[in-house]
Amino acid sequence: MNCGSVGVFDSGFGGLSILSALSDLVPKEDLIYFGDTQRYPYGPRPQEDVREFASQISWFLVKEYDVKMVVVACNTASAAALEHLRESIPVPVIGVIDAGVRAAQSVTVNRSIGVMATVGTVASGAYQRCFSRDDLLVIYQSCPGLVEFVERGETYSEEVLILLRALLEPIIRSRVDTVLLACTHYPFLSRAISDVVGRDVCLVSSAEETAFEVSTMLGGESRECDRDGTGSIRYVSTGDSLAFSQLGSQLSGLAIESVRHVDVEYLVANYRKV
Repeated sequence: MNCGSVGVFDSGFGGLSILSALSDLVPKEDLIYFGDTQRYPYGPRPQEDVREFASQISWFLVKEYDVKMVVVACNTASAAALEHLRESIPVPVIGVIDAGVRAAQSVTVNRSIGVMATVGTVASGAYQRCFSRDDLLVIYQSCPGLVEFVERGETYSEEVLILLRALLEPIIRSRVDTVLLACTHYPFLSRAISDVVGRDVCLVSSAEETAFEVSTMLGGESRECDRDGTGSIRYVSTGDSLAFSQLGSQLSGLAIESVRHVDVEYLVANYRKV
């Protein structure tokens, strides 16, 4: 029985959408979720900073929880750090970008896709490299400010709608039939986004596709847990534990009752340049 934990991390609450999908698809696995809420948002930060944060958290999960896999449940961190992590971390590492691209390409009918992402993700070119089909029209749109709304628990308000209308005007004008939510925070804004782009536009997130990739890799490498019953979910945050528990539960629908607090200074002191 190979019941080591699967580690999942994000800059804040966005990756909880992937955690929820994992808890449904691989219910026997122990899961550990790390939300770096003290240092969010990652999107506006330099890629080298995001790469360092991702490395610190991944090594923390490996050293202190002996995880058997790391899921980078953050598009910005996947764009900035995925290849580095795969070269340096001694367990399999899965990102969210390829999964989102596959999902969007599978559902578009008129071969036109809008990609909503953070400034850092768009600037990295990661999605531009993955969307390699010549028959696709892909519109990339940076969406500064949206993560901050989600991290405050504000997912549908007049202020959110005003910002979305301004940000998504190029996507609406291009008449895409599919919008890829290329930030794990954005699914929490789905109702507002759908109201702005139109209910006939398909919204796609990477959560289910990423969970399927995790399940496939666990099975292919004989790492899946075959215990009777369900696994546990543990939570870690660099921010306020009570706030994480309350807002995380509100956003995700998961019952987050206990959260371990880890100081950023601890991560920097112990897992910098590992």
